[in-house]
Amino acid sequence: MRRATCSRRPAGRSCPRIDGTLLTHTGLFVTNMGLGSDMYRQQILDHYKNPRNYGELEDPDFTHVGENPSCGDTIQMQVALDDAGETIKAVRFTGDGCAISMASASMLSERLHGMSIEELDALDTDDITEMLGVDISPMRVKCAVLGRQVAQDGSKIHRDELDPDDRTKTEE
Repeated sequence: MRRATCSRRPAGRSCPRIDGTLLTHTGLFVTNMGLGSDMYRQQILDHYKNPRNYGELEDPDFTHVGENPSCGDTIQMQVALDDAGETIKAVRFTGDGCAISMASASMLSERLHGMSIEELDALDTDDITEMLGVDISPMRVKCAVLGRQVAQDGSKIHRDELDPDDRTKTEE
C-alpha cells in the first residue's frame, strides 16, 4: 500500500495517516478496500480477458439469451443437464458486454457445473456479488446478475414455466 502525500498541507503540518488503497490512475485513496479486494479485482479482470466456458455446446438442453437494456450487455447461456434432467453437467456462454457482466458470466459458468436446477433457481443477487468479491454499485448490479437471470429464465423455459419467446431483461 502506498501512503498519501499531502501536497496541499501547509509546511510544518503533518499528513494524517490514511489506510486504504491508492488508485494510481486517479490518485485517490479508497479506504474500504483491503488486499482481498485487489485480489478479486484481478480475478474479475482475468475472467473478462480469459473467459471460462466461452463458446457453444454441441447439444444443450436449453439455450437462452438476455440483455441489460441500460448498457447493452447481451449474454447467451447454454446448459446441458444430466440424464435425469436435474443436475447441470455443462455450461457455455457467449455474449458481448462490460467487464463485470462478462466476468460474472464466466465465474457463474464455473460455479454451475454440478449444481442442481433447484440450486440454480435459488441463486440471488447476494450470491452473485459474493462470488465477485467486490462491492458493486447499484448501476452495475444489473450487469453482474445478467448471466444468472439468463440461466434461471432458460431453466424455467425448459420446464415450460416461461414463454420461450421472452428475452430476459435485467430489472434489478
